[in-house]
Amino acid sequence: MPREKSRRRWLDYLIYLLIRLIVACAQTMTIDQSYALARALGWLGFRVDKRHGQVALDNLKNAFGDLYNEEQRNEILRKIYDHFFMVIMEIVHTPRKIHLTNWRDWLVLENYVSGMDKRITADRPMILLTGHYGNWELIGYVFGLFGFPTVSVARTLDNPFLERYVRSFREKTGQMLVPKQGGYDEMVEVLKSNGVLSFLADQDAGQRGVFVDFFGRPASTHKAIALLAIEHQAPVIVGVARRIGPGFRYQFRCEDVIDPAELAGTPDDVRILTQRYTSALERLIRQDPTQYLWLHRRWKHQPKIKAAARESLPVSSHSQI
Repeated sequence: MPREKSRRRWLDYLIYLLIRLIVACAQTMTIDQSYALARALGWLGFRVDKRHGQVALDNLKNAFGDLYNEEQRNEILRKIYDHFFMVIMEIVHTPRKIHLTNWRDWLVLENYVSGMDKRITADRPMILLTGHYGNWELIGYVFGLFGFPTVSVARTLDNPFLERYVRSFREKTGQMLVPKQGGYDEMVEVLKSNGVLSFLADQDAGQRGVFVDFFGRPASTHKAIALLAIEHQAPVIVGVARRIGPGFRYQFRCEDVIDPAELAGTPDDVRILTQRYTSALERLIRQDPTQYLWLHRRWKHQPKIKAAARESLPVSSHSQI
């Protein structure tokens, strides 16, 4: 067991060194040169990462049915890998490129600010939601740049070397981090102090999550976001940073503003609020599926059939044998 742990530690460290090498190379390049590297890595990922690629193809089939044929789904998958590595390059370049004096060269805020400018300065907490769409890391950086640092809830990476590196990078860009597991008390303190708490709200929550509709299928979703919003009467802002190009140019878009005060105060409020922000994310993803990270198993868990429902099902021929 100690030998296995030691081998895993060395593997983690080698992965960390590889990431640092890629980052160091990207920092010596222009953004266009970094995009060329990203497309090369995307080509490699598309051809080598068969496991996640198959997950993405299955997800696209489940989400869109026959809207795309097999060839079109493979083309979307190739662009997903390109986009993912381009986002990594943009994260590396962001602190050097985007400043208060030139942010308009890179960003179009559209209705994002109008959707939240009054709320962010009001005497109320706020929850900011996005998904693995566009450049999700860019949102936290820009808020910090404008003087409104967010506290981001994030899963601790399994690789401890990479976790420390990514955390230090995020904190340098103005974000503060709260661990997803074990950080509930810190989340509550942020909201009690009328701060801004941000979440990636499109991850599978296991069998204990609340199941809501996402692209026509039940998707297990964390209850904590809705529970925190309702308990602390924190408006929920759903938005994304969507690539509009050419190159490093993004549109910040607010798709929905959900005020818990508008809910009916029933036991179903958690599900209603969760469904509403999930539907908002779906609308945004449909605008350009190539910018969504379909590589993760969003529908990993499905609702269990209750005992009473199982008893009412017809008995299969196999069960009669």
